[in-house]
Amino acid sequence: MIYPILTLVFFLAMLAYFRIADHYNIIDHPNERSSHTEVTIRGGGVIFVFAALIILVLYPEFWLAITGIVIIGAISFLDDRLTLSSRLRLLFHLLAVTCMFCYLNIFQFEPLYIIPLLYIIVIGVVNMYNFMDGINGITGTYSLVVLGGLLYVNQNHILFIKNEMIWIPMLACLVFLFYNFRRKAKCFAGDVGSITIAFWIILLILRLIFVSGNWEYIMFLVVYGIDSVLTIIHRIILKQNIFKAHRLHFYQLMVNEYGMSHLWVAFGYALLQATIICLIIFNNLLTSPVLFCLVIVPLSIVYIILKLLLIKNNRNNLKILQKI
Repeated sequence: MIYPILTLVFFLAMLAYFRIADHYNIIDHPNERSSHTEVTIRGGGVIFVFAALIILVLYPEFWLAITGIVIIGAISFLDDRLTLSSRLRLLFHLLAVTCMFCYLNIFQFEPLYIIPLLYIIVIGVVNMYNFMDGINGITGTYSLVVLGGLLYVNQNHILFIKNEMIWIPMLACLVFLFYNFRRKAKCFAGDVGSITIAFWIILLILRLIFVSGNWEYIMFLVVYGIDSVLTIIHRIILKQNIFKAHRLHFYQLMVNEYGMSHLWVAFGYALLQATIICLIIFNNLLTSPVLFCLVIVPLSIVYIILKLLLIKNNRNNLKILQKI
């Protein structure tokens, strides 16, 4: 009974936020790097922070994990509004990740050099997730698929956390998608949405990995990972500043240069990740190294080939992109 009630609460919260955003002019103006052309409400992803606060009320035992989620969500919302300095954002990201690590008991790990490495990995993945949030529906559908896979594992393979820690962000994703998975989106996630849900998902995946001892679950994010890493390599080859906004992600090329539907591209990313998640969950034959190779190597090769074909058939636009 609680889930239908929470769904209704999320809808009411979104409607309230739309009124607030409209009053305070919290909107996204398209620019030369955008994949949209119309002014749209920004920060609809604040629903994930709201979902975290609901969990804090219902299940206070997760206070440490939720504190991290709220910290990173709050600083991301402020950044959406004020464009904060990178140093200030990094400070709060470090604080949020520290809360996550305390919840996961990571500071008990040995050798100690693993801990700084984990800080870099977590903050890097959070920002990767944020960079992938560039078209309607992609953050919501991809997150829903990953959360669905985690829920299945939690219910059928190994109980690593309360189901509500997965169900509630899934409901928030569904409500957000109601307004975002449209040809003309009612709202965008903003940094507050993509960064907050990324942080939440990473927390769940790390929790699952530490409880199960199985690092294969890191591949629940492999589609985003390959697009992000290979795009960074591509930009380094082009001698671009990898910290500046761009339009060279594979999904951006498909949408911006070839006019493909935002929704179909977003659905394709989610479907591909769902397929890989099923392979991981139902694999009873392959060892972890073999499974890693069978997933990552072919996916990387296909990505490179398709991207080269896109670029070859659209060289004029690529020259423009290289200057952005």
